Amino acid sequence: MSELQAKIQTLLDRVVAEGRETGVQVAAYHRGRLVVDAWAGVAHRETRQPVDGTTLFPVFSTTKGIAATVAHRLAERGVVSYDDPVAKHWPAFAQAGKDGITLRHALTHSSGMPHLDAAMSLEVLHDWEAACASYAALAPLYPAGSKIEYHAVTFSWIVGEVLCRAANATFGELLAAEICEPLGLKDLFVGLPAEEDARVAILYSEATQPFSPNAQGAYTIPHGMYPLHEWMNSIGARRSCLPSSNGIASARDIAKHYAALLPGGLGGVELLRPETVKIASELQNPMGAPEEKLSGRFGLGYQVGGKDGMLGKRASSFGHGGYGGSVGYADPVHGFAIGLTKNYYGKSPAQVEIVNAVREALGID
Repeated sequence: MSELQAKIQTLLDRVVAEGRETGVQVAAYHRGRLVVDAWAGVAHRETRQPVDGTTLFPVFSTTKGIAATVAHRLAERGVVSYDDPVAKHWPAFAQAGKDGITLRHALTHSSGMPHLDAAMSLEVLHDWEAACASYAALAPLYPAGSKIEYHAVTFSWIVGEVLCRAANATFGELLAAEICEPLGLKDLFVGLPAEEDARVAILYSEATQPFSPNAQGAYTIPHGMYPLHEWMNSIGARRSCLPSSNGIASARDIAKHYAALLPGGLGGVELLRPETVKIASELQNPMGAPEEKLSGRFGLGYQVGGKDGMLGKRASSFGHGGYGGSVGYADPVHGFAIGLTKNYYGKSPAQVEIVNAVREALGID
C-alpha cells in the first residue's frame, strides 16, 4: 500500500468512525496512474453491508458531467453542433416561442427553460417520452442567453433529448457506446438494471428539505422528488432515465471517466480531444457580468473551477458535483482526476476535506 493510499484510507476510516460519513469511496488518477482507490463504512445501516470498491452510489447532479461528455463526443463527430437549435432535432420543442434556443444555451444553463410543469407527477417524471412532451409545451421564463439559471432537472431533456434524437438512440445506449464500452466501465448507470439493485448504497439525510419553488416562483424540481434522498432510494428513481440527476456509480468509474478526458487519455482511450476539452471547459458568461455575480461557474455542461469551489481554484479544472457531496472532476494542468461518492448527507460532511487531502498529498495547490 502506498503512503498516499494509506493516508486517505486512514482519513476515510476516521470520518466514518466520527459519524460524519456512513459510507464513502474516493478514487484518483495522477498522470495516468490510479493513485487512490479507497473506501470505508457501510452501504446499509440496518444490514451493515460494507462498502467496497464496486458499491454503487446515487450521485445526483454529478450525472450532468457524464451527460456533457456524451454531448461533446457527438459534437466532435458532427452528430450535433453547439449552435444547433434544439428544435432542429426536436421539432416539438419549438412550441411557445422556443425556436431560437440552442444546444449551447442548454449546456450553459442559459436557455430560459430551467423550470417544469408545477403539476408534474413522478409517473410523468420517470417516463422519458411523457416528460419530454410536458417540457416541450412550456414557454421560456426569459430570453435565451440573457441569464444563467441552473437547470436542476430539465437538463435531462433539453440536452438529453437532443442527443437521443440526433443519434437515434436512447440515452442509456449513448452512455454505453460513448463512455462505458470504450473504458470498460461496469459501475456507471443512468437507469439502473434490476440485477444491480443489491450493490446500491442506501442514502441517509438529516435534512427534511421542504418543497418550495425558486425565487421566481418557477418549479425547477418536482414536488414528488422531495426529500431527494428518499426519492433516490426508490425503485422508480433508480429505473428512470434522468441524465441531470439520477446517475448511480462508483467513485472508481467516475474518476476513470475524468482521467480519460485528460490530455493523452487513459489506457489508450482519450474520450475528447484536448481542443474540445478547452472549448467545453471555458467559463460561460452570456451577458458579460462580473464573475462574482454569476449564479454558477459553468462551461458547456461542466462546472469549472474557481474561488472556493469544490473543483479547486484553477479555472481550467472541470467536472460536476452533485447534491449530498458526490463529485468528479479533472485538472488538466496537473494530470489529475478524482471521483468521490457517499451516502450520508449530514451536518459535518467530509467530502471537501477528503478531496483537499488527496490534492495536498500530490502537491496540487
